[in-house]
Amino acid sequence: MLFHSIARNMIFIGLWLAWPALLAAGEFNTVLSIGDKAPAWSKLPGADGKEHSLADLAECKAVVLVFTCLSCPTAVDYEERIEKLRKDYAPRGVEVVAVCVNQVPQDRLEAITQRVQKKGYSFPYLYDETQKIAKDYGAIFTPEFYVLDGERKIAYMGAMDDKTEAESVEVKYVSAALDAILSGQPVPKAEVIARGCRIRYARERRESK
Repeated sequence: MLFHSIARNMIFIGLWLAWPALLAAGEFNTVLSIGDKAPAWSKLPGADGKEHSLADLAECKAVVLVFTCLSCPTAVDYEERIEKLRKDYAPRGVEVVAVCVNQVPQDRLEAITQRVQKKGYSFPYLYDETQKIAKDYGAIFTPEFYVLDGERKIAYMGAMDDKTEAESVEVKYVSAALDAILSGQPVPKAEVIARGCRIRYARERRESK
């Protein structure tokens, strides 16, 4: 009896210690899982001088949300690929939305606006000073991509492709996810780890008791 009691206690302790891992959302995301309803965003200012909301894209067959910035060399290197993605899939009913949440001067809306005007990018480039949208999505890196299907559920999250250098890319994860969604097929690879610089989350001050 004593042995069985000890064994039960050990199992209970093991499950209790493992509980946070069991509750983890995705493979690489601690907030969202594939198939979750995508968190909505609203009234985020964009480089075009307008406010943007997810609800504005109700007619889109899919939406690509990418967390990016100007202070990360990797993120900047991906800008042309993001622009090409938007131009390739816009005729098929897909919108690509970029958003920056970093609060350093080189990543604020004024700098983003200047960058977009200089490069002539067509994708909406938004800014969220509160950083709420990134926290809602559990985003860690720039760039980090989320593909939302027609029901605005998370269909893919992670890196855009398998190589940072454009000329070395062999697998285009985001494009594959979009092609699958648009053809009514399962997404072949729904989650991979993103690559790039870490999002510069502001430290939250704890109130003294």
